[in-house]
Formats: sequence, structure tokens, C-alpha cells
Amino acid sequence: MTTAFSVCVYCGSRPGASPAFTESARETGRLIGERGWRLVYGGGRAGLMGTVADAVLEAGGTAVGVIPRSLVDKEMAHRRLTELHIVETMHERKQMMAERADVFVALPGGIGTFEELFEVWTWRQLGYHDKPVGLLNAAGYYDGLLAFIRHTEQQGFVQPAQAALVQVEARPAALLDRLEALARTATAPDDYQRI
Repeated sequence: MTTAFSVCVYCGSRPGASPAFTESARETGRLIGERGWRLVYGGGRAGLMGTVADAVLEAGGTAVGVIPRSLVDKEMAHRRLTELHIVETMHERKQMMAERADVFVALPGGIGTFEELFEVWTWRQLGYHDKPVGLLNAAGYYDGLLAFIRHTEQQGFVQPAQAALVQVEARPAALLDRLEALARTATAPDDYQRI
């Protein structure tokens, strides 16, 4: 693990329909900052992305953003971060974020958030990293996805051990506590399941 415990957060560049989503992002950021941890995220200042970064900074924490040049204006790059890295491609963005993280957390978001979550989950299952992956099910946002994952298990495409690699909690503090505990004792999966 890195010297400063780093939480990579994936989340929406929009606030979403429920105030609970913004509140969960604010609480997640506040906790990261208060614990003296480092946020690693997509570098935007809009939506939940901006909310979590602002909360980290307000709580005295460190916020590192990574954003592709093509999205600097579209996602409104956050210029008050501790570090802002402007890269050329989405692949570079995701690689840098993953390398700087000790754990991964998905807050409510759209297709970009889904893609990032599923990628690090797949990498974890394949043994490319041993970093814990978490899903913050704020206000039941991911209930449908979790039901679908159970369906994939029932249909024989996802094994229970694969599904169990993603830690799910409804409250930020519970999820961060759980992920930190797992990260402190992380090892690669013993039995890499077939995909």
C-alpha cells in the first residue's frame, strides 16, 4: 500500500435525482478527509465528483484528480485539487487512478461509473490486483444491479465467490471501515474463477 491510504472513488458527474446521493458523496469525502486519507478520482468539479472532492478538501484531506484532456472542459476540471493530472486517454486515466489506489469505491453514477466498477471488479477476480472493491448503495440506488448480479449467479454465469469480491454497504462509514480492514490484510484470490 502507499504511504497515504488512498480511496479511488467512481461516481457521477451529475448529482442525480435524489438529495441522498449528494449527501452520501459529501459524507464519503468528509470521512476520507477526516481520516487523513487521500482521494483519487476523475478530476471533475461537477455533480457527485465535485461534491466528494470538495468535502475531502474541506475536511483537510488530499484530493488527486485524473482527467483526460478531452474532458477538461466537458467535466469542468476541478482546479483547486491537491493534484490534477491531465492525461491523453481514458485508459491512462483509469490506469493512473488504479495504481494510486488502495481501495475502490463506487458511489451512484452512470455508465462511466458502471464501467469503472466492473473493470476493477474483473481485474480483482482475475488476480491483476488484490485491492478491495466497494459499492455504496446510497438510498437503494444499486438495488436493481444487485438483484441482477444475484440473477447471474442463479443462471450460472457468476459464481458466489466472484460476487462476494464486491463489498456492499448503505452507509459510507461502514463501507470505508470494511474496505480499510480488508486492505490491511489483502491478498490475491487463491482460486481465480473462470469468466
